[in-house]
Amino acid sequence: MAIPLMPKATAIWLLENTSLTFAQISEFSGLHILEIESLANGSMDSRMKGFDPISSSQLTLDEIRRCEANPELRLIMKPSQLIARPQKLMRKYTPRAKRQDRPDAILWILKYYPEFSEQDICTLLGTTKPMIKSIKNKTHKDIANLKPRSPVSLGLCTEAELGFVISKASRR
Repeated sequence: MAIPLMPKATAIWLLENTSLTFAQISEFSGLHILEIESLANGSMDSRMKGFDPISSSQLTLDEIRRCEANPELRLIMKPSQLIARPQKLMRKYTPRAKRQDRPDAILWILKYYPEFSEQDICTLLGTTKPMIKSIKNKTHKDIANLKPRSPVSLGLCTEAELGFVISKASRR
Protein backbone atom coordinates (compact mmCIF):
# COMPACT_ATOMS: atom_id res chain seq x y z
CA MET A 1 0.00 0.00 0.00
CA ALA A 2 1.22 3.50 -0.79
CA ILE A 3 1.85 5.84 2.11
CA PRO A 4 1.20 9.59 2.10
CA LEU A 5 3.85 12.12 1.21
CA MET A 6 4.60 13.22 4.79
CA PRO A 7 3.15 10.45 6.98
CA LYS A 8 3.62 11.96 10.44
CA ALA A 9 2.41 15.43 9.46
CA THR A 10 -0.56 13.87 7.64
CA ALA A 11 -1.40 11.82 10.74
CA ILE A 12 -1.29 14.97 12.89
CA TRP A 13 -3.68 16.75 10.52
CA LEU A 14 -6.06 13.77 10.49
CA LEU A 15 -6.02 13.64 14.31
CA GLU A 16 -6.76 17.34 14.62
CA ASN A 17 -9.38 17.67 11.89
CA THR A 18 -11.27 14.36 11.67
CA SER A 19 -12.95 11.82 13.91
CA LEU A 20 -11.17 8.84 12.37
CA THR A 21 -9.99 6.05 14.67
CA PHE A 22 -6.35 5.59 15.59
CA ALA A 23 -6.31 2.33 13.62
CA GLN A 24 -7.59 4.03 10.46
CA ILE A 25 -5.02 6.82 10.71
CA SER A 26 -2.27 4.32 11.52
CA GLU A 27 -3.00 2.14 8.53
CA PHE A 28 -3.27 5.09 6.14
CA SER A 29 -0.12 6.87 7.31
CA GLY A 30 2.01 3.76 7.76
CA LEU A 31 2.85 4.69 11.35
CA HIS A 32 2.43 2.35 14.30
CA ILE A 33 -0.80 2.74 16.25
CA LEU A 34 1.16 3.59 19.43
CA GLU A 35 2.79 6.50 17.60
CA ILE A 36 -0.66 7.76 16.63
CA GLU A 37 -1.86 7.45 20.22
CA SER A 38 1.15 9.31 21.58
CA LEU A 39 0.63 12.07 19.01
CA ALA A 40 -3.00 12.35 20.13
CA ASN A 41 -2.06 12.37 23.84
CA GLY A 42 0.64 14.96 23.30
CA SER A 43 3.29 12.77 24.93
CA MET A 44 5.26 12.66 21.68
CA ASP A 45 6.88 15.80 20.31
CA SER A 46 3.98 17.26 18.35
CA ARG A 47 5.36 20.67 17.44
CA MET A 48 5.14 19.53 13.85
CA LYS A 49 2.49 21.26 11.80
CA GLY A 50 -0.17 19.06 10.22
CA PHE A 51 -0.14 18.45 6.46
CA ASP A 52 -3.52 18.58 4.74
CA PRO A 53 -3.98 15.44 2.58
CA ILE A 54 -7.02 16.96 0.86
CA SER A 55 -5.20 20.02 -0.50
CA SER A 56 -2.29 17.82 -1.59
CA SER A 57 -4.71 15.55 -3.51
CA GLN A 58 -3.92 12.46 -1.46
CA LEU A 59 -7.45 12.10 -0.07
CA THR A 60 -10.91 13.42 -0.80
CA LEU A 61 -13.33 14.83 1.73
CA ASP A 62 -15.84 12.17 0.67
CA GLU A 63 -13.34 9.43 1.49
CA ILE A 64 -12.77 10.88 4.97
CA ARG A 65 -16.52 11.19 5.60
CA ARG A 66 -17.07 7.60 4.41
CA CYS A 67 -14.49 6.27 6.87
CA GLU A 68 -15.69 8.48 9.73
CA ALA A 69 -19.16 6.94 9.37
CA ASN A 70 -17.84 3.37 9.62
CA PRO A 71 -14.74 2.66 11.77
CA GLU A 72 -14.23 -0.70 10.04
CA LEU A 73 -13.44 0.94 6.68
CA ARG A 74 -9.92 1.97 5.68
CA LEU A 75 -8.85 5.17 3.96
CA ILE A 76 -7.90 4.74 0.32
CA MET A 77 -5.49 7.16 -1.31
CA LYS A 78 -6.60 8.87 -4.52
CA PRO A 79 -5.50 6.91 -7.60
CA SER A 80 -3.32 9.73 -8.91
CA GLN A 81 -1.11 9.34 -5.83
CA LEU A 82 -0.70 5.57 -6.24
CA ILE A 83 2.06 5.88 -8.83
CA ALA A 84 4.71 3.46 -7.73
CA ARG A 85 7.95 5.23 -7.16
CA PRO A 86 10.92 3.86 -5.31
CA GLN A 87 11.80 5.29 -1.93
CA LYS A 88 15.23 6.34 -3.06
CA LEU A 89 16.67 6.16 -6.55
CA MET A 90 20.14 7.32 -5.57
CA ARG A 91 22.39 4.31 -5.76
CA LYS A 92 23.56 2.86 -2.54
CA TYR A 93 26.75 0.95 -1.86
CA THR A 94 27.18 -2.15 -4.05
CA PRO A 95 29.01 -5.00 -2.31
CA ARG A 96 32.24 -6.18 -3.91
CA ALA A 97 30.75 -9.57 -4.66
CA LYS A 98 28.14 -7.98 -6.95
CA ARG A 99 30.38 -5.47 -8.72
CA GLN A 100 31.53 -8.07 -11.23
CA ASP A 101 27.90 -8.49 -12.33
CA ARG A 102 27.44 -4.84 -13.30
CA PRO A 103 28.77 -5.20 -16.88
CA ASP A 104 26.28 -8.04 -17.51
CA ALA A 105 23.44 -5.83 -16.23
CA ILE A 106 24.62 -2.89 -18.37
CA LEU A 107 24.70 -5.13 -21.44
CA TRP A 108 21.17 -6.35 -20.65
CA ILE A 109 19.85 -2.79 -20.33
CA LEU A 110 21.58 -1.69 -23.55
CA LYS A 111 20.10 -4.69 -25.36
CA TYR A 112 16.51 -4.49 -24.12
CA TYR A 113 16.14 -0.77 -23.27
CA PRO A 114 18.26 1.26 -25.71
CA GLU A 115 16.17 4.35 -24.89
CA PHE A 116 17.79 4.61 -21.44
CA SER A 117 20.17 7.52 -21.10
CA GLU A 118 23.63 6.94 -19.71
CA GLN A 119 22.63 8.91 -16.62
CA ASP A 120 19.64 6.60 -16.03
CA ILE A 121 21.90 3.56 -16.15
CA CYS A 122 24.47 5.22 -13.88
CA THR A 123 21.82 6.05 -11.28
CA LEU A 124 20.11 2.68 -11.48
CA LEU A 125 23.21 0.48 -11.29
CA GLY A 126 25.70 2.75 -9.55
CA THR A 127 28.18 2.63 -12.41
CA THR A 128 30.15 5.17 -14.42
CA LYS A 129 29.68 6.58 -17.92
CA PRO A 130 33.10 5.32 -19.14
CA MET A 131 32.05 1.78 -18.18
CA ILE A 132 28.81 2.13 -20.16
CA LYS A 133 30.66 3.58 -23.17
CA SER A 134 33.21 0.77 -23.14
CA ILE A 135 30.42 -1.82 -23.20
CA LYS A 136 28.54 0.08 -25.94
CA ASN A 137 31.69 0.33 -28.08
CA LYS A 138 32.66 -3.28 -27.26
CA THR A 139 36.03 -2.18 -25.89
CA HIS A 140 35.45 -3.49 -22.37
CA LYS A 141 38.32 -5.71 -21.20
CA ASP A 142 36.00 -8.69 -20.60
CA ILE A 143 33.51 -8.16 -23.45
CA ALA A 144 33.90 -11.74 -24.73
CA ASN A 145 32.66 -13.19 -21.43
CA LEU A 146 29.73 -10.83 -20.85
CA LYS A 147 26.22 -12.24 -20.93
CA PRO A 148 23.16 -9.98 -20.76
CA ARG A 149 21.49 -10.62 -17.38
CA SER A 150 18.71 -8.71 -15.68
CA PRO A 151 19.89 -6.30 -12.95
CA VAL A 152 16.88 -7.32 -10.85
CA SER A 153 17.86 -11.00 -10.89
CA LEU A 154 21.44 -10.01 -10.10
CA GLY A 155 20.28 -7.99 -7.09
CA LEU A 156 21.68 -4.68 -8.34
CA CYS A 157 18.30 -2.91 -8.24
CA THR A 158 14.71 -3.65 -7.33
CA GLU A 159 11.90 -4.25 -9.78
CA ALA A 160 10.24 -1.02 -8.64
CA GLU A 161 13.38 1.01 -9.36
CA LEU A 162 13.72 -0.57 -12.80
CA GLY A 163 10.04 0.04 -13.55
CA PHE A 164 10.34 3.66 -12.47
CA VAL A 165 13.31 4.26 -14.80
CA ILE A 166 11.53 2.45 -17.66
CA SER A 167 8.45 4.65 -17.27
CA LYS A 168 10.64 7.75 -17.05
CA ALA A 169 12.53 6.78 -20.21
CA SER A 170 9.33 5.98 -22.11
CA ARG A 171 7.90 9.43 -21.31
CA ARG A 172 10.86 11.09 -23.03
